[in-house]
Amino acid sequence: MHPILLTLVTYLPLLGGLAILLAKGAPETADRTGRWIALWTSLIVLALSVVMWVGFDPQIPGPQYEQQLAWMPNFGISYHVGLDGISLVFVLLTAFLMPLSIGAAWRSVQGRACDYMAAVMFLETALMGLFSALDLVVFYMFYEATLIPASLMIGVWGGPKRVWASLQFFLFTFGGSLFMLVALVAMWNMAGTTDIPALMQGHFSLSVQCWLLMAFVIAFGVKLPLFPLHAWLPDAYTEAPTPTTALLSGILSKTGAYGLLRFGVLMFPDAVHRFAPYILPLGVIAIIYAAFIAFAQTDMKKVIAYSSFSHMGMIAVGLFTLNAEGVDGAIYQMLSHGVVIAALFFCVAAIAWRAETRNISALGGVAFRMPALASLAMLFTMANIGLPGTGSFVGELLVLMGAIHVSFWLALLAGATMIMGAVYMLALYRDVLFGSVKGTVGLLRDLTPAEMLVLVPLAAVTLWMGVHPASFTSLFDPVVVHALGAPNQEALNHAVQQTVAFAR
Repeated sequence: MHPILLTLVTYLPLLGGLAILLAKGAPETADRTGRWIALWTSLIVLALSVVMWVGFDPQIPGPQYEQQLAWMPNFGISYHVGLDGISLVFVLLTAFLMPLSIGAAWRSVQGRACDYMAAVMFLETALMGLFSALDLVVFYMFYEATLIPASLMIGVWGGPKRVWASLQFFLFTFGGSLFMLVALVAMWNMAGTTDIPALMQGHFSLSVQCWLLMAFVIAFGVKLPLFPLHAWLPDAYTEAPTPTTALLSGILSKTGAYGLLRFGVLMFPDAVHRFAPYILPLGVIAIIYAAFIAFAQTDMKKVIAYSSFSHMGMIAVGLFTLNAEGVDGAIYQMLSHGVVIAALFFCVAAIAWRAETRNISALGGVAFRMPALASLAMLFTMANIGLPGTGSFVGELLVLMGAIHVSFWLALLAGATMIMGAVYMLALYRDVLFGSVKGTVGLLRDLTPAEMLVLVPLAAVTLWMGVHPASFTSLFDPVVVHALGAPNQEALNHAVQQTVAFAR
């Protein structure tokens, strides 16, 4: 378990991005070179991530592949990175989705493609550093670093309203992270260090925990997004090029949930139990509100965008059930959602690129011309609504098992996402794939081999996660059980009573 592996996984994409920017030649030559450098770099990172997975010992709840270098020792700040079971699965998710997004952008991103690929590489480095950070300052730097490439990918290569969408995304996220910065400085002032393992052992008073947790909820609730901090989401998801949308919904939104888990559920247990009765209803509202909004959409991409928001509400519910089943379910749902939602956006892009429209009313009978796409889209649609045998079912089942410990009504309302999701997703599938045949459908052609290389791995992982969930739960469950063990049981019982009273 040499830490050099984690260093390579984190900084190889940065080197790849710099190599793309330094590539010279005609625009067409530079774009072609940039695509291949990005693809091979991301594939090497994926291979190294799998090597780390193979060498990882899930029975050790603490960090592995750990590296700590003196940075600002007089201030208690160091470059400290490492992986536990929770962060490892998000590193794997990032490494898996990156080459697929690059493949999806191969044809769809034409102008200045080399610059786009460099931005993807820089984003991958920021995400890898974020998920592996064991120092708050390091975490904050990588968290902020994700803003620059993501905003550029929306604002330069997006749709007609791309500048406004990019500005919204940047300002919402940057404004939210200001609260994290203030909390970071306050914790450093009290503890004299920003080392995350040391801070988790610190003893902050309940009132201090509540103020710090409030700051982190605002900071990460924007990125999740948590209702009502979601105003940036519809425009950003819709205007961004589809490969970018897949990264936004598949990985970047998970940084918010990851932050809430790290700096909420695991770091401030007493305050979290006080906040849970108020966060859980917000998660339920997001589930139901986003589902109703999805019903009314006429744009395929917006339906999927609001579906993603609805599932983020389910993840928030799982995190704040404050028991091992719910938190395990939230983590698993994050992984499954990242795979499925990216696949759905890729399916929408395959249709829209051929038909030159995303309007549902202008499409119909696509399955007769694109049977391979129809088959894969059916699998991803069923996964999105939680069909047994897919990863989403496992995640939602675990969340509901955690929610039932808190309140029957919470579990019932949270489970509404499965029913409401089935309505709008099946309606979308029916109208686009099997509706009345429109004139443009006759011009459509089925998936190319390159598109199949993007979608088939997503389908395989979706089924793998549904059939053999222990491949992933065995990695992060020991960390969750260790963190939510007996010492927190009294506070957990108090939170259950409070939440039941709130539900009544």
